[in-house]
Order: sequence, then C-alpha cells, then structure tokens
Amino acid sequence: MKYLILLIIRLYWFLIPQSSRRKCIFKKSCSHYVFETTRKEGFLKGIKAFQFRYKNCRGNFSIFQNPINNKIQMILPSQIIIEKEEIAERLIT
Repeated sequence: MKYLILLIIRLYWFLIPQSSRRKCIFKKSCSHYVFETTRKEGFLKGIKAFQFRYKNCRGNFSIFQNPINNKIQMILPSQIIIEKEEIAERLIT
C-alpha cells in the first residue's frame, strides 16, 4: 500500500503541470510532505499526513505577528500554530 501512495503522488506530479496545481500554504507542498512521510514512515503515517494537510490546507488560516515574541506565525483551521519556517514564502511577503 505504501508504494501505491508513492506511485499516485508521482503520477500526480507527472500528469498535472505545476502551474495547474493548487498553491499550498505550507513551504513544503502537501504532495511532497505526504510523499516524504510515506516513504520514511510507512503507509499509515502517510495517510495521517495526508489527512492533516487536507484539513488544514483548505483556507481559513490566519497569519499574524505574535505580540509576545514578534515572530510571524500562522494559525491553521485545526487551531495549531506553525512557525514562519513552515509557511509558504508567497504568503509572508
């Protein structure tokens, strides 16, 4: 099953041009994140990575400057806060 997910992602990369893909809010695209997680940690972790990204990469996020430490952060729809290093550059600038 692990190799099926990896094959599907590779086909996605091959068949759909990058210009036609939806822009990800994360620095590492959702497909690359799921691909790496699946390759390194297996099928179940890959599915969980996909579920997490699918839930949180669909909008309803907020980028803000934390008043305590002045760092740029993003709050995801699941109420998880991520740091600037994980946010896509196009959203920060």
